[in-house]
Amino acid sequence: MLYHIYETQRSLMEPFTDFAQAAAKLFSNPLSPFSETPFAQRMSAGYELLYRLGKDYEKPTFDIHTVDVDGVGVAVHEHVEVDKPFCELRRFKRFSDDTATLAKLKAQPVVLIVAPLSGHYATLLRDTVRTMLKDHKVYITDWKNARLVPLADGEFHLDDYVNYVQEFIRHLQGLYGNCHVISVCQPTVPVLAAVSLMASRGETTPLTMTMMGGPIDARKSPTAVNNLATNRSYEWFENNVIYRVPENFPGAGRRVYPGFLQYTGFVAMNPDRHASSHYDYFKDLIKGDDASAEAHRKFYDEYNAVLDMDADYYLETIQTVFQDYKLVNGTWDVRSPDGKIERVRPQDIKTTALFTVEGELDDISGSGQTEAAHDLCSGIVRKEQRHLEAKGAGHYGIFSGRRWREIVYPQVRAFILEHEKPQKNAATPVTETFEDPAPPRKAPSSTKSAPVKSRAKAATAAAVATSPVATRWVRTASTAAAETDAAEAAVAATPVTARPRRTAARKG
Repeated sequence: MLYHIYETQRSLMEPFTDFAQAAAKLFSNPLSPFSETPFAQRMSAGYELLYRLGKDYEKPTFDIHTVDVDGVGVAVHEHVEVDKPFCELRRFKRFSDDTATLAKLKAQPVVLIVAPLSGHYATLLRDTVRTMLKDHKVYITDWKNARLVPLADGEFHLDDYVNYVQEFIRHLQGLYGNCHVISVCQPTVPVLAAVSLMASRGETTPLTMTMMGGPIDARKSPTAVNNLATNRSYEWFENNVIYRVPENFPGAGRRVYPGFLQYTGFVAMNPDRHASSHYDYFKDLIKGDDASAEAHRKFYDEYNAVLDMDADYYLETIQTVFQDYKLVNGTWDVRSPDGKIERVRPQDIKTTALFTVEGELDDISGSGQTEAAHDLCSGIVRKEQRHLEAKGAGHYGIFSGRRWREIVYPQVRAFILEHEKPQKNAATPVTETFEDPAPPRKAPSSTKSAPVKSRAKAATAAAVATSPVATRWVRTASTAAAETDAAEAAVAATPVTARPRRTAARKG
């Protein structure tokens, strides 16, 4: 009922927000006589702030059209390569007519970025994607708003998240032979589970896993987020934050954790900071500081855009990660697409190098929570395990902003390059100005499971989607040496260095 009340209130407010937007322009447009009246700037700023507070924020775009590669401008085309009921696998394909640049692009490592499904859209990692495109072929998981997914597409569980990740990894392995995986925040847990299950079955696992600011072991240095999850019961979350989608959306009737409730929680963590930010925006509009005002708009266009999460996935994540600690306790069982129950065993991972990253000032995932992955992955030899604590970085600073670009990324890039291997079909000479783009793939109709009584039957509908293999390339010895030298130089200049994992016991 709360969701319906919220939507009714939003619909009633929409005409007033539209009026506020029009009034703001009326008092600010130099051709309008109202702009010459006393207090016109204040009136315009007030209406603009009212509009920003009341408007509906839609899903942002990545808006990445070009990237600079060694001084050469490279065009970027974004397209959906695999379309699943609850997620799209997006590729950022780069094009160049410079032969040397093209050869380098084709030889660069393939990276799957697993974005968090925890309230905001994958565009929150825009800076992560833009930075990595300089040196990598980049794919990202773009999770869908659950209120837009019809009930006919079935439920979405934490097990399905794990199975999606495995499917995307296999898809890239089919195209290139193998890939590297980066998980940011929430997906560190399901990504570790996905790779663990692949290792236990004897499948080829990714060359590297980079895990950044995630709750692998939420018992360590608990934060406000952890405390909320542990102080409330599973039933409390189910009874207080789960609602059904109203009739005016494609997913009408689906049980979800609504985005507007998540947004309320985000703001409640730092209400004073947000109030000050909006007041500063009001003053910037009065002063005519367009640069500061635009920076405010860009930030809140992203921050205020939230999505609904399927109730089953959200509740199972709370229970598995934050209440029962099933991953670290070795009690987590995942149902595969064919209905088989499998135990998650990180110790079975042996051929995937592990790099963990934490922010010194992270107030979402506390110190040691991500580093705990090393203790679980005991099958990975010590020289293939590294950890970085980024000094002065908060949660967002480890994947976005100056500290990400100057401290974290150089070491992530060097780690990936160190473990890169030749890609498939490497012997083909360079004759084209771009790689033939794989056509966007819709998941087979069998992947969209109709409502069923059995979880196993619903999971069976998920099929591995693969694309035709386009022409692929391998790094030449000279190019590899040059890239390695550049990566090592970047690491040497970085103020914080990654350290090899030690085997001695640490404080929890």
